[in-house]
Amino acid sequence: MNKVFLIGRLARDPELRYTGNNTPVATFSLAVNRPFTSQSGEREADFIPVVVWRKQAENVKNYLTQGSQAAIEGRIQVRSYDDNNGQKRYVTEVIADNVEFLGSRSSSNNVNNTPSQDNGPTPYDFGGAKEPKGTDVDSNPFADFGSSIEISDDELPF
Repeated sequence: MNKVFLIGRLARDPELRYTGNNTPVATFSLAVNRPFTSQSGEREADFIPVVVWRKQAENVKNYLTQGSQAAIEGRIQVRSYDDNNGQKRYVTEVIADNVEFLGSRSSSNNVNNTPSQDNGPTPYDFGGAKEPKGTDVDSNPFADFGSSIEISDDELPF
């Protein structure tokens, strides 16, 4: 089984490109802390190359920047190519199947990279229905539906 789960911060802004078939592909490097410290007492990190495809690649480019925290679920891929000198080169990277944006929007978009208070994961809105202004979230959405419907539990299909 080839499965990878990583949590870290983007070491650089994502780069978005398009293939010949106009398929979006984003690449970035994820800094992941090692679970131990060095002899000098400092925490070391690994910088792991990540590749994201299609709509998720566009979302990564639009919503993540250097320093943003992200959780990656994917797989390891090793590919090879011949460089300009004819030498065979190998590249190991994570192909992301799922990217979760962690942290708050303010910490992701912080211009001077100063730390902000992080209260855990914040969901991001990628479109879809928006709640009309002036509505109460806790109100009953069926309040103005009219008369109640009388139905017994035996008539329900579940």
